Amino acid sequence: MQNSFSNIRHNYSRDSLRIENLDRLPLVQLQDWLNDAIRAQHTELTAMSLATVDATGQPTQRIVLLKDISDGGISFFTNYLSSKGQHLEINPKAAAEFFWPSLERQVRLEGIVKKLPAHQSDLYFSSRPRESQIGAWASPQSEIVRDSEFLIHQYQEFEQKFEGKDVPRPPHWGGYILIPHKVEFWQGRPNRMHDRFVYRLNEKGKWDINQLAP
Repeated sequence: MQNSFSNIRHNYSRDSLRIENLDRLPLVQLQDWLNDAIRAQHTELTAMSLATVDATGQPTQRIVLLKDISDGGISFFTNYLSSKGQHLEINPKAAAEFFWPSLERQVRLEGIVKKLPAHQSDLYFSSRPRESQIGAWASPQSEIVRDSEFLIHQYQEFEQKFEGKDVPRPPHWGGYILIPHKVEFWQGRPNRMHDRFVYRLNEKGKWDINQLAP
């Protein structure tokens, strides 16, 4: 059975983007666009593709959830022993991308990644549903497992272990912050003449903004 994707296309025409309408700070602009996505009731609006690189130079992507935007960067949480955690231990550089199809927008960020302080990871972990807290203990993320029954058994073991108690944050689980030096905003436009603007951090620690060809 053959599938043809060559004729699948969409002509973007919802909005436009102009440099005079951009905030001077890219993370403020990102927050503005996230607010637009909230108002539009976009599904999984905090989902972002995170790309890391392993020791051989092989890039890998997966979807993670944005949990905070601060002056310094964007934050997410995961198992430090997962493949992404191991990659970031070797090479603390990453790229992230948001895509909101209903708004015909995407944002790309590139930068370095650092672990969040333990108290910030503790604070976020304590806000998670208890079931998710137990799951963080039960799942050896990214490791090969025998079958789903193994995972169920693991979950039940930790469920019993913490019965009647607060679930502490596992030492192998916590947050990262991606500190960008480059951020690009993309607004779809008709005839593939998309609006693209890139922020780059200059030597003085200020953001330069330039338009890119689509």
